[in-house]
Amino acid sequence: MNIHHLELFYYVAKFEGITAAVRKMPYGIQQPAVSGQILQLEEKLGVKLFNRRPFALTPAGEEMYDYIYPFFSRLGDLEEKLRGEEGRHLRLAATASALRNHLPDVLETLKKKEPDLRLSLREAAPSDVHNLLTTQQVDVAIGVLGGKMSEGLKAAPLMKIPTVLWVPASSKAKTWRDFIEKDPFSKNGHLGKVPLIGLPPNEVLQQLFQSEFDKINLTWPVSVEVNSTDVIRDYVSRGFGVGIGILIPGLKPPKGVKALPVKNFPPLVIGAMYQGKPKGVVEHFLRIAKEHAQSLPKA
Repeated sequence: MNIHHLELFYYVAKFEGITAAVRKMPYGIQQPAVSGQILQLEEKLGVKLFNRRPFALTPAGEEMYDYIYPFFSRLGDLEEKLRGEEGRHLRLAATASALRNHLPDVLETLKKKEPDLRLSLREAAPSDVHNLLTTQQVDVAIGVLGGKMSEGLKAAPLMKIPTVLWVPASSKAKTWRDFIEKDPFSKNGHLGKVPLIGLPPNEVLQQLFQSEFDKINLTWPVSVEVNSTDVIRDYVSRGFGVGIGILIPGLKPPKGVKALPVKNFPPLVIGAMYQGKPKGVVEHFLRIAKEHAQSLPKA
């Protein structure tokens, strides 16, 4: 049996006639279409379900209506319940650094304002964010804004983070230029003997540094490739080289490393990405996240 035909019969039986059903059904459909599809249902079953004038259900129609009534009569309640539950469900993806350093405060504030909040968190690499959003696996993602956005995605910038070069704390250099000029292995613009710790080439931060290196004709390939700016700092602190990075507001660098400003390099823009019109809980989250970002001390 065609489920849509059963639904039409439910409304006809409920409102006692095709004309009344067409007026009161929750979606638009023409009277001839309803009549035609009810006839198809009766032909499929081989029985007459109701008399037209005056309207009255036949015994077969009574039996059919009693059978389908519990399902169709509760659809509205189910829809309202699911909408309510989904409206309180925030599915969020972010980098490990964001999940650890700033989102706990943002989500704690959101929880106070949304006591019934249902939260799903997912750690994601920056390169995975677009796919998670476009496949609707998450509602919103916090990550690096840069490059071309996938179709249908929107972005809300939250903060601009200065880029730095992480070097051992023992270094006397005050800027990254000092480090290059005083590096005993530097020769003809090549720094191959000073290990550079960086990210995969598809990451926005790595592309930003490489673009700036190209502008000054500096050849400095990545010797140690990792997948997190936090890991870069850790490896620098353990003496494996120097690393590209960002100076996250309110976060102290680990012992053994210091940050050399890379002046004239563009900052890394961190923002929230989402698809289409955000539901209420996402809008609330975006507002709190923006307020949190604005409250952070400048790096």
